[in-house]
Amino acid sequence: MNAVTSPGASAEAIQAHYDVGNAFYALWLDRTMTYSAALWDGPDDQRDLAEAQKHKIEWHLASARAGQARRLLDIGCGWGATLSAASALPNIEHAQGLTLSEEQADHIRALGLPKVDVRIESWADHAPSVPYDSIISIGAFEHFTKPTDDAAAKIAIYRAFFERCHAWLSHEGYLSLQTIAYGTMKRTDPNVAMMSEIFPDSDLPRLEEIVVAADGLFEIVMLRNDRLDYARTCEMWAKRLRRVRAKATELVGAAQVARYERYLRLSAFGFRAGNINLLRFTLRRIAY
Repeated sequence: MNAVTSPGASAEAIQAHYDVGNAFYALWLDRTMTYSAALWDGPDDQRDLAEAQKHKIEWHLASARAGQARRLLDIGCGWGATLSAASALPNIEHAQGLTLSEEQADHIRALGLPKVDVRIESWADHAPSVPYDSIISIGAFEHFTKPTDDAAAKIAIYRAFFERCHAWLSHEGYLSLQTIAYGTMKRTDPNVAMMSEIFPDSDLPRLEEIVVAADGLFEIVMLRNDRLDYARTCEMWAKRLRRVRAKATELVGAAQVARYERYLRLSAFGFRAGNINLLRFTLRRIAY
């Protein structure tokens, strides 16, 4: 198993983003507290944001074959919406969440979810004693590398991630992965600097880097680019944040609110234009 030469975004960098405060995010996320792209079945799908987020979670559970799993790992588990849904599945005996955010971990523990454990731990440090049947990772992959990593270094880090997932999974386990990725946008684009204000120390992958890193370890069963779903999600978040701007300003200050509004607007434009993509993978472990 390859050594991880870079930890990607540090715990401090992750906390700088996600530990802005649960109360702030609760103002403009939906009731599931899901902070990643929702899933609609095309532009005519009239699901509201919470329903579309639940639809996304159901897709990932199905993608990871969680319905037949006894043990499930959620890497970058957020505020626990996927863990909550997984814990309700009849066959699940243990659902493990990993996060680097103290506030997210506290929120999940306060839910008192049965069969759920959450650790403040990086994937690079995780060492389970019993294999998992399913792994899900939604919106964490973007934080695995830094802007200073060249393509070879990024691929090595992604390879180490896939090697660990391969080692952690049972014989023919499945990994469901969701990540933002570069589309036509280059690292030198001015909007990359804007994104680094929100996500410090993080760099997006390119599709080809993920494919090379997973080669020989996982079969790509399905790949979809749902960038328009993320554009729609960001537009809805921006609208919800505008509605509660005064309250949000009381919580985190005018500058922070303005920074998030700008980020959501530019992100929505980037996804609609194809500058950035939203990739969803179903990956099957290749048995040696």
